[in-house]
Amino acid sequence: MTKPISPLLPIAYSKEVASAKQRGAPLVALESTIITHGMPYPGNIEMARSVETIIREQGAVPATIAVIHGTLHIGLEAAELEQLAKAKEVMKVSRADLAFAISERRTGATTVAATMIAAARAGIRVFATGGIGGVHRGAEESFDISADLEELARTGVIVVSAGAKAILDIPKTLEVLETRGVPVVTYESEEFPAFWSRSSGIRSPLSLNSPAAIANFQTVREQLGIDGGMLVANPVPEADEIAREEMEIYIERALDSAERDEITGKAVTPYLLSTIFDLTDGQSLKTNIALVENNARLAAEIAVALGE
Repeated sequence: MTKPISPLLPIAYSKEVASAKQRGAPLVALESTIITHGMPYPGNIEMARSVETIIREQGAVPATIAVIHGTLHIGLEAAELEQLAKAKEVMKVSRADLAFAISERRTGATTVAATMIAAARAGIRVFATGGIGGVHRGAEESFDISADLEELARTGVIVVSAGAKAILDIPKTLEVLETRGVPVVTYESEEFPAFWSRSSGIRSPLSLNSPAAIANFQTVREQLGIDGGMLVANPVPEADEIAREEMEIYIERALDSAERDEITGKAVTPYLLSTIFDLTDGQSLKTNIALVENNARLAAEIAVALGE
């Protein structure tokens, strides 16, 4: 690893990322909560390695982001990735507690919001994830709204996802993004996707059909001095999707179960995903992996286009 760039803020770049930054090569940030909280070992490490390989195959360099013993890592060496995949009791860090994890020398996996902060700090303009957080169903009573939405409004990183997680209230999520001035672009479709499903039944605010067009859109935003990020919604490949009507049944069952078990706060999303995994006999996880890989491929293509 290279030495931290500041004695006040311990940041370490992997050898691959440090070399890419020196060469001006395109970089793609990756979150780490999907590794520590999204699936069990060894499936999580296999997924992480696959996603990094896909990014390299497209001509970009992957930068998996995590906090390890108080040091913010931009890119992980192979051994560090393995250790993180096996680690227990890892914090799930967002904007509110990213600095806490660093100051208390904890190990933490970064959510979408925290990954965006770290990516922007490291000069990385594109980030690939599975699905963003958003407005939870019943938020009019619980006020449960993900910090991801606020981060998209303030941090200038392109986030490539398969839309918002389908367990959320997608119409309200899109309304918040519109209010905060976040452009939402669906790739090669006029309809906003619903994570496991290609269709949400909601027309996308914007649509573009090439990585170059997305890169150009972001470049013009920057030239105009418009702050904040961009959400690129990339529908899951048709061969891997689970139909929206089918998924809605599983989601409603999972939500009922979470209410019975009085699950709240950060525990809600992992609980729901785990319950849906059981209800779908594991198919939801297979689809999740397919969409993450698909997003990594598009993110790398956008990063390369930005560099041109």
